[in-house]
Amino acid sequence: MLIVMNASAGKGEIDNVVRVVESLGFRAHVMPGANRTAIGITGNQGAVDLSHFENLPGVSEAIRVTKPYKLITLDLRPERTIVDLGDGARIGDGSLAIIAGPCAIENSKQAFAIADVVQRSGAKFFRGGAFKPRTSPYAFSGLGEPGLKILAEIRKEFGLKIVSEALDEANVDLVEKYADMIQIGARNMQNFTLLRRVGRSKLPVLLKRGMAATLEEWLLAAEYVMAEGNYNIVLCERGVRTFAQHTRNTLDLAAVPAVRKISHLPVIVDAAHGTGRSYMVTPLARAGIAVGADGLMVEVHGRPDEALSDGAQSLRFDEYEQMVREVRQIHDVISRNGA
Repeated sequence: MLIVMNASAGKGEIDNVVRVVESLGFRAHVMPGANRTAIGITGNQGAVDLSHFENLPGVSEAIRVTKPYKLITLDLRPERTIVDLGDGARIGDGSLAIIAGPCAIENSKQAFAIADVVQRSGAKFFRGGAFKPRTSPYAFSGLGEPGLKILAEIRKEFGLKIVSEALDEANVDLVEKYADMIQIGARNMQNFTLLRRVGRSKLPVLLKRGMAATLEEWLLAAEYVMAEGNYNIVLCERGVRTFAQHTRNTLDLAAVPAVRKISHLPVIVDAAHGTGRSYMVTPLARAGIAVGADGLMVEVHGRPDEALSDGAQSLRFDEYEQMVREVRQIHDVISRNGA
């Protein structure tokens, strides 16, 4: 259910509605907007009697929500969500967010060299894996906490916001200690215990689409996080598995406008995992911005051929710098035309 408050409703009236919702055993999710406040209700197992709310002071209307997701929709929040990590690092505010770095943190020298390039490019976010879910049990699976400590040093040295993946609940505790945003990877998109845990975190969440997930399944995964009270979510399209052999995954760029039609959450494109081929990353990054993505995630490495993880889809420094110049030009054109 969705409760829409009058534009003139004050804090006291909103708090009163929340008290009524909670007295009925439900959970209230208050979503302030530019023109009015909406309150989403979750926790009900069936229909809720609208009369409980329709005559409360400050209530404009109570609406039944028939969609499977209740909190991520534009029905609840017509304004776009802006995920703000501080110091001007925002996603969803109309600026071009670039999240760049190595697939995995290998050592301090490697990570600092990449961070220097990322920072000089004007990007505000640095990605780096300390815990890596690998298909092979013998592949490099990350440095663990020492890798997170390197990321924390990068934040201090370069002023970049740190994005790093958590694989389980124990990982979340560590990532919260060192990073600024928790990444949930494609393999964990439907790890509902993990989704609930990051839903209770104070850090924003980057939620990647599963490699075989439908749009609805992806959005419902975000709903799991929001239902726990964490509304700072960025969706990331990273490609789906298809019959195609010329790419590692097939980047579903149609998902970007599809998400934006349904949800207020920002959505970015991972052009590295979405292709698996470094020569394809820049063209698909350009296309991602052209279709309306709020930003990009790419992998960068000083020596991709020596990378311990995902070297085939990592950009060299010069390739990354050229990509940034090109996508900024496209973003500027789109912004000038009000797209």
